[in-house]
Amino acid sequence: MASSTEYLEYVLGLLAGVPEVTTRKMMGEYLLYASGKLFGGVYDDRFLVKDTPASRAALSTSEIPYDGASAMMLVDIEDRDFVANLVISMLSELSEPQPRRRRAR
Repeated sequence: MASSTEYLEYVLGLLAGVPEVTTRKMMGEYLLYASGKLFGGVYDDRFLVKDTPASRAALSTSEIPYDGASAMMLVDIEDRDFVANLVISMLSELSEPQPRRRRAR
């Protein structure tokens, strides 16, 4: 089941306090980035973030976003300040994005 754009808009509203949030649609789901770092996504209308020490300390439920994927933490909290602070605290725990390689022609 693909995620709805309405749910994505709801999640983006929760993330209003996070700088430089961008999305990327991928096979009917949405990947979420902040300051260029992948921190989570919207999968089957569920807001999930990567499993990091900060997300584990703040959230209690983990779920598998799709078959073969690693567990991620379920964000089931509607407090915008809490969600923004969580994501901002996660950013220092996430690796820097790798530069994209150019295809050989």
